[in-house]
Amino acid sequence: SSLAGIMLLEVFLVLGTLLVYFLFSKKKEETLPFKDGWWGKGQKPVTQEDTSIRPFKVETTEEELSDLFRRLDQARFTEPLENSCFHYGTNSVHLRKVVSYWKNQFNWKKQVEILNKYPQFKTKIQGIDIHFVHVKPPRLPEGQAAKPLLMVHGWPGSFYEFYKIIPLLTDPANHGLGDEHIFEVICPSIPGYGFSEAPHKKDFNSVSAASVFYELMLRLGFNEFYIQGGDWGWLICTNLAQIAPNHVKGLHLNMVSVSRLGLTHLLSVLLGRYFPGLFGFQDEDVRRMFPFLKKGLYRILSESGYAHIQATKPDTVGCGLNDSPVGLAAYILEKFSSWTDMEFQNLEDGGLERKFSLDDLLTNVMIYWVSGCIVSSMRFYKENLQKGIGTQKHEKLTVQVPTGIASFPNEILHTPQAWAKKKYTNIVSFHFMPRGGHFAAFEEPELLAKDILQFVGKVEKEQLWKKK
Repeated sequence: SSLAGIMLLEVFLVLGTLLVYFLFSKKKEETLPFKDGWWGKGQKPVTQEDTSIRPFKVETTEEELSDLFRRLDQARFTEPLENSCFHYGTNSVHLRKVVSYWKNQFNWKKQVEILNKYPQFKTKIQGIDIHFVHVKPPRLPEGQAAKPLLMVHGWPGSFYEFYKIIPLLTDPANHGLGDEHIFEVICPSIPGYGFSEAPHKKDFNSVSAASVFYELMLRLGFNEFYIQGGDWGWLICTNLAQIAPNHVKGLHLNMVSVSRLGLTHLLSVLLGRYFPGLFGFQDEDVRRMFPFLKKGLYRILSESGYAHIQATKPDTVGCGLNDSPVGLAAYILEKFSSWTDMEFQNLEDGGLERKFSLDDLLTNVMIYWVSGCIVSSMRFYKENLQKGIGTQKHEKLTVQVPTGIASFPNEILHTPQAWAKKKYTNIVSFHFMPRGGHFAAFEEPELLAKDILQFVGKVEKEQLWKKK
């Protein structure tokens, strides 16, 4: 019996130790290690990196443009299936119209002037040139400082997505948004996107990008700042909040995805429609998520083919896209159609011009074309996904930084607040937006600007970031 007693004591000791471990280990706020990489060509030089910040302007040569027009003239089109609309991807009847507009009406020189209306710069970080737009407020009320805000785009977008929201944030009073919070906006191009140099080495993932952008903000002299993102910007900003929680005052997202799903998620998918309250679902969550087969599983299967290709063999398909402007436009515009509104697949023109002008859409495509960045932009999927979903350290860590979420109704997949708060433990604002889809800043700049302003207002008023 004494042996049984000793064994029982051991069991209690083990259980007690585990209990103490769980009670106290949870308290330790773990941060994500800063990733100090070097992504330049060849060997890392022994000399100090040139940290100067150089002005940059978008410029294209006549040779580049005549080459583009030659390719547009020589495009080969495939006849689409009758009545297929955008269900098979970009409809080539409509694509012909886009290409005709591109050749005959689209004025790239005018768009270059628009691109250059905001100050742009380049600076070398971790061995590669980082391009960014940096807009300061035109005016500041007496005694008020501008709040630095880093805004990060995604794929297949670019820094240009923010051009309509920038004035609403740097000069809110002039746009009927008050002058309580005025921002200084920094919009970098993700390395391998637009005019940021592509990494020359493997393994440049979202944590690498977050580390580079953290270094950028420090180099610009910002010790405390706000960050905002959707698409890959969501993940890069999330990682930045995990790397530097004492420097990020607030994290605003217009897309959230949770990669580590547990038993409760599974149960809520099966039963949430019938017992929403049990899983913390609002009526709007139920409307957006169910029936789950149609709005969840089938949607993932039917819309994620591109991601599977890009996460496995980006360079193969990229060869064709980088060689053909028409192929590039077909590939990118399809995403602007379905990710803005899934219902647009039922229209022969993909609904592309319901929310965007062709000038804006083609400007984004042109940023990919003239910089030749489509392949490097697609590689980001492989770098982020090749190790498997849910395996990386950043996926296992929570985010403690004050978080604001703008949940747009036409986002590809809806993440309810009940799921988001397991990852983002300090959600101070979660709003169901009245309209809009995946490219929120591009499509609904005013709605997004208002949500960012009210979120920052909350954080500032309650000094939430100081409550560590």
